[in-house]
Parts: sequence; C-alpha cells; structure tokens
Amino acid sequence: MNRSAFTGSVRTSITLGAALASTVLCATASVAVPGDAGGVTATPSVARVSAERACPVVYFDLGETLVHTAEDGGTSYQAGAASYLRALRERHIRIGLITNVPSSWGATDAERAARLKKEVDATWRGSEPFVWKDFGDRIFTPRTEAERKPAPALWQRAKAESGRCRVVYQAETAEEVHAAASLGYVAYQVARPHRPAFLPVRLIEVLGGRSR
Repeated sequence: MNRSAFTGSVRTSITLGAALASTVLCATASVAVPGDAGGVTATPSVARVSAERACPVVYFDLGETLVHTAEDGGTSYQAGAASYLRALRERHIRIGLITNVPSSWGATDAERAARLKKEVDATWRGSEPFVWKDFGDRIFTPRTEAERKPAPALWQRAKAESGRCRVVYQAETAEEVHAAASLGYVAYQVARPHRPAFLPVRLIEVLGGRSR
C-alpha cells in the first residue's frame, strides 16, 4: 500500500507529558476533517462521552501498518509494532483488525481470518511470531468484494461489535484514516514524520476513560 499525505488527523502532540494533557483537555474524540491539514477537534456531548469511555477498542489495518512485506515477499512486524502491541496487551486494551482480504477466502470472518493467518505465517520472517491470539475474534474482513475498504461496511461492523466502547482505528493511508474518522472512530495515520509511530497508549487510555 502506498503512503500518501494526510489531509486530516487526530490532534495529538509529538511530545508527551504536558502536551498530552493539553491534547486530552481539548479533544476526547479528535477526528479527521477533509481539507484540514492540522486536524479538527470534535467534542461530543458529555452523555455520549460517558457512554463511550468505558472501554477503548483499538483496531488496525494489517499490511504496512502492523506487518511489513519485503521485496522478497517475506513478512515481519512493521517497525515498532511488536512493542506497541505488547504495551496495549499489558494495559488490557482490546485490539482488532479491519483488513481487506479476498471474500472468497471463506464464508465467515472466522474462516477468512484463518486463511489470513495461514498466508501471513507462511511468509513470516520475524524474530517473534505475530500475536494473532491478542486479536481474538475481532478480525473483520469483507464478506463480499463490495465491502472492501474504503467502503464503510467493515468499520460499521467492527463498531457495532464493540458496543458502547470508544473505537480507535490506525492505518498507514490517509484515505482509510479519513473514512474511519467519518464513521466515529478516533483515527490516526501511523508512521508519519515528526509524530509518534502509533497513537500513544497513554492517550488511548485517557480517551477510554482509563486514566489513573
């Protein structure tokens, strides 16, 4: 997948600490807005925030977000992804995948996920295995070719399965980040210069109402 310039993003500081605190104060749910290079903050009502803050669920794209494919076809973790997933696991933050695969890979998400695991594992070159178990049954894939991202279906299904939890989506392309933000996700484009590679875990905890 090709990287492209991001036209709107979650407003997060590139330095944590005091800057993170100011970010959280002004944005409990920052969303991408078309044509705004800096991102625009949208603050929902108090009732909505309280309903959504119980449990963040962080969804990812897979290819070139968490997993990198080399020129020889071998796959491994994207830089920083393994430690980031480990940090989420240590804080008991649920994660999931929203990723395009051929709809012919199975009749259900479980069947398509099983084929996806097989395909990735067959080319895996990483020093540690991909942590499929951390994703549980939260792997959403197209039931038909019409459901392929950037169509909204996968994000809608994942959000519905997440109940009233705040949902986060992280991917490497501006198109997907913008689409997810338009559907109510806290969306973040990964691996951009001069920004954290992934949305800071501490910010995710605060967005989910899990600050201590």
